[in-house]
Amino acid sequence: MGQGEAGAGAAGGRPAAGIGRFTALWAGQVVSLVGSILTAFALGVWVFETTGSATRFTLISAFAALPATVLSPLAGAIADRWSRRWVMFVADLGAATTSVALVALLRLDALELWHVYALVAASAAFSTVQFPAFSAATTLLVPKTFFGRASGMRQFGISGAQILAPLLGGTLLGVIGLDGVILVDLGTFLFAAATLAAVRIPEPPRDPAAARPALWRDAFYGWSYIRARPGLIRLLAYFAVLNLVLPFCLILTTPLVLAFADAEELGLVLGIAASGALAGGILTSVWEGPRRRIQGVVAPGLLVAAGLAVAAFQPRVATIAAGLFLAYLAIPMINAASQAIWQVKVEPAVQGRVFAMRRALAQATAPVAYLAAGPVADRVFRPLLAEGGPLAPTVGQVLGVGPGRGIALLFLVIAAVMLAITAWGFANRTLRRLEDDLPDAVE
Repeated sequence: MGQGEAGAGAAGGRPAAGIGRFTALWAGQVVSLVGSILTAFALGVWVFETTGSATRFTLISAFAALPATVLSPLAGAIADRWSRRWVMFVADLGAATTSVALVALLRLDALELWHVYALVAASAAFSTVQFPAFSAATTLLVPKTFFGRASGMRQFGISGAQILAPLLGGTLLGVIGLDGVILVDLGTFLFAAATLAAVRIPEPPRDPAAARPALWRDAFYGWSYIRARPGLIRLLAYFAVLNLVLPFCLILTTPLVLAFADAEELGLVLGIAASGALAGGILTSVWEGPRRRIQGVVAPGLLVAAGLAVAAFQPRVATIAAGLFLAYLAIPMINAASQAIWQVKVEPAVQGRVFAMRRALAQATAPVAYLAAGPVADRVFRPLLAEGGPLAPTVGQVLGVGPGRGIALLFLVIAAVMLAITAWGFANRTLRRLEDDLPDAVE
């Protein structure tokens, strides 16, 4: 396939056909994601009810997050070497295999905690392989003018799955049990595989005579590519900070609310927060965003900061829910604008490796947040606003003192960090002029 054919397939000739194929592929992946979140929800309930340990429960998230950092470079090299359609198909098949293993262990009454961790990590590894292949395939399926909306559709799908799956999971667990939920997940993998079989995905131009470096060396090509482009380095640094501070809020929302409310009210807060992300995804799907996409990356940081500040000030369900709705509304906008920039500025033939390395580096800070959130909240911030704490006579007059108020102070600190990196994003010339200084790689 020559360069001209790839360009015609993606942006010229029959753009509507490409958008239709992308929509079918997207639908399959969203259904599969619902199944994956269903299983994660059900396994979390099983682990907590079996062990009664919050630490063992949170380890599920750690085992799910690590493969994205460790395996992403290798996954990107695989996506660029082989058919992206087949890479996605094998990834779905591998994830389905983990579901079969879980059901078998349950039916044999042999499921143990280490099995859960191992199979969660395996499933996350297959998802890590799939991510760069799907991202790079999107570039070749839709016209450049549709990149922002395609990214918005992805954010909408993720947010929708995060709302729908826990609601279904709570009901299904009581009706069909854990093994039944996992079988539903298996069915969603098969649906995703069927859409892959039905959709033709163009491949980027490759020179069959060109020598290929060793796979491990090819895996790190993405870093060489990004390092040579200062604007992309700045964009990556921006997201590394986001992925360091925002998981604190994601994890600590539960203890913030439960400090004064019950589980039903917590569910209401989390549902409203997720609906904010859903609304942001819908908005991005129907609106391309600002003409300069870098503004779509940086400016919504102000909404995130404002939302976290609102959530911090009063221990009231309505206030926290409103603040988190505002903060979560902005996150899909940031992600969609960033994804569109990378799709336009990176050559399709290398997007697998570059996108995978980008994901590995941007998300390398997230596991730090998952591990640090509890100790930082309990040992640093909670004592500051405890009864008689050092900040009780001053900050405590505004935020209040007692259970959960230290976490509220941490929310305010993260809001201040968001303001700082937003200001840096507007002030940094290299990041601000990224779209002008780096030529488009996709016509």
